[in-house]
Amino acid sequence: MTIADLRASVTGPVLTAEDDGYANELHTYNLTVVHTPSVVVGAMNPADVQAAVRYAAAHGLPVAVLGAGHGSSVPSAGAVLVTTRRLTGLTIDEPARTARVEAGVVWAELIEQAGKLGLAALNGSSPTVTVVSYTIGGGLGPFGRKHGYAADHVTALEVVTADGELRRVTAETEPDLFWALRGGKGNFGVVTAVEFTLFPIRTFYGGGIFFPGELAGEVLHLFRRWTADVPEEMSASVGLLHLPPLPFVPEPLRDRLVAHLRITYLGDPQEGARLIAPFRALGEPVIDAVAELPYTAIASVHSDPVDPLPLYEHGALLRALPAEAVDEILRRSGPFVLAEIRHMGGALSRPPAVPNAVGNRDDDTLYNVFLVAAGGPADAEPLHTAEQQLIDALAPWSTGRRYLNFMFAPDATPETAALAWSPADYPRLQAIKRRYDPANLFRINHNIPPS
Repeated sequence: MTIADLRASVTGPVLTAEDDGYANELHTYNLTVVHTPSVVVGAMNPADVQAAVRYAAAHGLPVAVLGAGHGSSVPSAGAVLVTTRRLTGLTIDEPARTARVEAGVVWAELIEQAGKLGLAALNGSSPTVTVVSYTIGGGLGPFGRKHGYAADHVTALEVVTADGELRRVTAETEPDLFWALRGGKGNFGVVTAVEFTLFPIRTFYGGGIFFPGELAGEVLHLFRRWTADVPEEMSASVGLLHLPPLPFVPEPLRDRLVAHLRITYLGDPQEGARLIAPFRALGEPVIDAVAELPYTAIASVHSDPVDPLPLYEHGALLRALPAEAVDEILRRSGPFVLAEIRHMGGALSRPPAVPNAVGNRDDDTLYNVFLVAAGGPADAEPLHTAEQQLIDALAPWSTGRRYLNFMFAPDATPETAALAWSPADYPRLQAIKRRYDPANLFRINHNIPPS
């Protein structure tokens, strides 16, 4: 199959570096990863994805996938890159409380449509992340402690595997592949659509409270004590934010350090207010935006930036958060735009009704630390070093494992990537990889080698 043959068989654009539109097709949210594929296929439908995968297999090239580009994955140099933003199908079955979402749909679109029906999904913090990529990587969101990971509620996936076949995968049709796709991310094929359960959530009590930097230590230390016994209806995180003096930052928050408490409580708003009263008692906040909110306002909880940025990220899972760990975070967070502590546990620690490959979900995983720094190429090494130094300082309380959706380009060695999955599950993942992708066509990712 030649490039001409590929173009003749694909509805969407097929571009090489010599073609107009090639660079524009590769735009991504995280600007630190530059994609230079051999050919990029702008998929309009699953048949386009099939043609791209068959072309890659015929030429011995790896396949990469680019949605919104939030996770800074492995650069796609020399690969066949499939962009999914044109796969925009979204249907909601209101009586059944289910949704079918294609790979180009971002969370903002689903949140809006589901919210109009009084339904909610287990979305992430950012409205501009694609639903499919987030979900197959696990899906840790603002309702996680109550309802678990987004992957726990997937009922079917449509995926193009390395043989170029489009498969509809369920627990009944291909149970091993169904298990692996929910938590194995892009290792087993190009997922073109997912179907999952929705929840009857019209409103929640939540939002964010921004405290001035001088209260940061009190906020973080209260958070570690407070999370010891809050109910699982309460999902929460706290972030140290060093915000720049830029127009997209609200004026009271510009060019200053703040501690940002983010909560979602699925219960009586009065009880939610009682639960967070100790934080409000600490002192005058810069902004207090916690209230009873409609589900459609869920993105306001974290208020993640929506414009592309050059980001360097790192993370760790902790089994404990003693005062010493908080002190290390306070001491070493200066170089970062964000140093976040997210409370885990609850349904995130329990096995789902239909088991999946989402890793490291046990009672030992109580917190996730997530670090974000911003800068140009010259800043990469010092920022990565600073992030690693903080992660190393937290080693006494770390599980030594990682959460897949919070793993980025520096974590792409197979040895590091393996930390995203349970050691007991990893051999099964490799066996499924050997069965469905023995040539490791899908390796431009946090890869599970077939052997």
